[in-house]
Amino acid sequence: MGEGMKESLMASVHSTVFKESETLEGMCMKIEGYDFNGGVDYHRLLKSMVSTGFQASNLGDAIEVVNQMLDWRLSDEAITEDCGEEERDQAYRESVRCKVFLGFTSNLVSSGVRDTIRYLVQHHMVDVVVTTAGGIEEDLIKCLAPTYKGDFSLPGALLRSKGLNRIGNLLVPNDNYCKFEDWIIPIFDQMLREQKEENVLWTPSRLIARLGKEINDERSYLYWAYKNNIPVFCPGLTDGSLGDMLYFHSFRSPGLIVDVVQGQALGSSTHCT
Repeated sequence: MGEGMKESLMASVHSTVFKESETLEGMCMKIEGYDFNGGVDYHRLLKSMVSTGFQASNLGDAIEVVNQMLDWRLSDEAITEDCGEEERDQAYRESVRCKVFLGFTSNLVSSGVRDTIRYLVQHHMVDVVVTTAGGIEEDLIKCLAPTYKGDFSLPGALLRSKGLNRIGNLLVPNDNYCKFEDWIIPIFDQMLREQKEENVLWTPSRLIARLGKEINDERSYLYWAYKNNIPVFCPGLTDGSLGDMLYFHSFRSPGLIVDVVQGQALGSSTHCT
C-alpha cells in the first residue's frame, strides 16, 4: 500500500473516531456530585442526586416529581371557560391539592421500608394506598411476630425442614403465620355475623380498614390508614396468606362475602366504623 493510500486511510479512520461533537452546552445537565466539604446538608445532598448520574439520577428525578405533587395547587392552573363558580374562587383553588396515590409491592412491607410507609400514612402525606395481598398481611403479621435477617443464598429445602420461609434475604418462621391465623379467624367470624345480622357489605377496602382497626398497633401502616380514613386498595386480595385465611374460614363458617366489584365502585367510601 502506497504512502498516499495509508495517509488517506488514516485520515478516514481519524475522522470517524474523532467525529466532531454536537454541542451539549445549555442542552443537557452537567454531571456533578455532592461536595461534602460544605458539610452535610440533606436538602442539597438529595437535590444533587439529579446531576450525579446512573441510578442516583433516577432517585433525583423521583424526588422532583414528589415535590411537584406536594407543591401543586389548582390555583397553579389557568381558569378555563368551563369552570363553575366554585372552581373560579381563588381561595377554593388554593385549597385543592394533588391527590397522592402510593403504590408498593409486598417486599417493601416485609423489609424495613414498612416503617417509612407507616410514617407517610401516619402523617397523612398520601391520600390513597394501593398494594398487593402481601402488602396487607405482612404489615399485620409483623405486629404479631418479628421478621429476621437471613441470606439470599439460603437453600429452600433446608429452610423448609426448619419451618422457615425466605423472602429475599429475610426469614419468616411458620409460627408467624399460625399466629396470624389465630388472630384473624375470629375477626372473620365477627364480620360474618355483621354481614348476616346488619347487612354489612364487605369490600376489599372495607375489610382492610377493619383489619387496621382490629390490629390497633401504631407500628402498623394499616392502623394509621384506618385512623386517618385513607383508603387502601388491593386488587388481588386473595393472592397470599390472607387468601388462605379466607379460604380456610369458608370451610369452618361458610358465607362471608367480599365483593370485589363493589369495592371498585365505592371508591374511597371504604372507612370502617
